Amino acid sequence: MMLDYSAKFAQALPYQEFLQKHGTEAHRQRWAAVHARVALSPEQTQLLAGFTRDMYVLVMAGAWCGDCVEQCPIFEHFAHASPRIHVRYCDRDAFPDLQQALSICGGARVPVAVFLSEDGHPTGWFGDRTLTRYRKIAADQWGEVCSIGLVPPEESLMAATVQDWLNEFERNQLILRTSPRLRKKHGD
Repeated sequence: MMLDYSAKFAQALPYQEFLQKHGTEAHRQRWAAVHARVALSPEQTQLLAGFTRDMYVLVMAGAWCGDCVEQCPIFEHFAHASPRIHVRYCDRDAFPDLQQALSICGGARVPVAVFLSEDGHPTGWFGDRTLTRYRKIAADQWGEVCSIGLVPPEESLMAATVQDWLNEFERNQLILRTSPRLRKKHGD
């Protein structure tokens, strides 16, 4: 049985409310520090501003999670750049059915983003780390690889992660934009 992702989206929280409910003050400070370091290029901002279909993004996350600290603030920058992007967050442990449906390699990994059309149809999901981050982990495999969000990521790693996630957002926007069903509905 497929989950009703629209119902989960309706139960999920906006960014600040999610952090307020599920995070400690230390968590909120870490997320704010990373949020302040995220920068979109003019080209990235222009791309996002050109999105024409509403995109709903349900993010399963954990306020305590280092990977979420380093990636979820990126989504808020995307949403700010495009009025077509609507992002909501749910705590991984508060939604066991979602946790199970979105497991990666048999584990409850976060963050995981589920992309939905304006009428609630899933277009895809992506997580828990981008290719850039997995390449970094592989390169550092015999060193410290367990990021806990205490040390901000390197600028080049952050920029590459922003681009990795932007590629996923754009991919799902293009799925929505080229959908025969939605093109018929919108007359384009």
